Amino acid sequence: MVTAKTAYKTGKATTSVLPKLIGLGMAGTGLAHFVVPQAFESITKLAFPENTREWTYANGASETLIGLALSNSRSRVYGLIGVVAYVGFLGRRVVQA
Repeated sequence: MVTAKTAYKTGKATTSVLPKLIGLGMAGTGLAHFVVPQAFESITKLAFPENTREWTYANGASETLIGLALSNSRSRVYGLIGVVAYVGFLGRRVVQA
């Protein structure tokens, strides 16, 4: 297992620490959708002009789950698949709106 301290010394941050930090950051952003939903509503409205608050919560849940999957090495592949699907879904919604 690569810790932050050994990652700094050995340069192996990309093998364990970096994906974990990215995943936890994404999960934290997802949770923030529930704590301060008004902060995300202006950008959510671009893709979801109707029922924006509900979609803000749904996006928060998606980001939380995807982020947690990315942070765990055993589920990282599923997290990457989730990111691709999520970005594709949001991109399609923005184009359709």
